[in-house]
Amino acid sequence: MGYACPVCDTPQRDGEHLAHHLAFTAMLHGGDHEAWLDERVDDWSDREPAELAAEVTPHADDAEYDEVFEDTVPRGRPDVGMGSGGDAAPSDHAHDHGHADPASGAGVPDPDAVDDPAVAEALREAREMTRNAAADDADEESDSADPDPDPDA
Repeated sequence: MGYACPVCDTPQRDGEHLAHHLAFTAMLHGGDHEAWLDERVDDWSDREPAELAAEVTPHADDAEYDEVFEDTVPRGRPDVGMGSGGDAAPSDHAHDHGHADPASGAGVPDPDAVDDPAVAEALREAREMTRNAAADDADEESDSADPDPDPDA
């Protein structure tokens, strides 16, 4: 059982999560969440989460909060179409615990599917930097694996 946000009804795990939700949404988006906090808690932006929770939970309705634990769904988080890792390829080391190849772009939207050209370009640059870093790491590993570092060989 948790709390429903008194502004948007989004369920939150507990009072501190509700306080975080209200404060972050107010700071990032303003609007109704900020107005709601301003009306009820004068110094909400200066409060610690536990203090803010004590002020906001009396105004929130109880809500059902269904938790999903990683061990209750296949391969961690479910794949929601953004490369979240639900069916990511494992890394190439000896044990499998769901790591995706960082160069694969898991968790990052396709630059061609992004509406903002600046965001698309930033994604392309980030992918290129990741590829270069992975290639550099592979080169370093192969150099360190060479048993005879003699340059005359």
